[in-house]
Order: sequence, then structure tokens, then C-alpha cells
Amino acid sequence: MKGVKKSNLPSKLCPICKRPFTWRKKWEKVWEEVKYCSDRCRQNKGTIE
Repeated sequence: MKGVKKSNLPSKLCPICKRPFTWRKKWEKVWEEVKYCSDRCRQNKGTIE
């Protein structure tokens, strides 16, 4: 992802809060496994609003 503008980064939709979130450097190797935008949403995965 080096040299990619922020507007061109891949994004996903969080199933809990329904907000879009974009690729982050710390998710580089596990992007396919990332489902939630934050730890808060990950912890609340049993309570879908």
C-alpha cells in the first residue's frame, strides 16, 4: 500500500455501527480478517443494534 493516497485506500463497513472504516497500516497483514472498526464494536459483537 506504499504510495497510495488516503482517498484510494480500501474500506469496509462495520457490521455493528454500520460506519465505513478504511485500511490502516497495522492491519496490513490481516486486512482480510478485519471485521470491526474498533475494539468497542468488536466487544459488542453480540449486541447488534
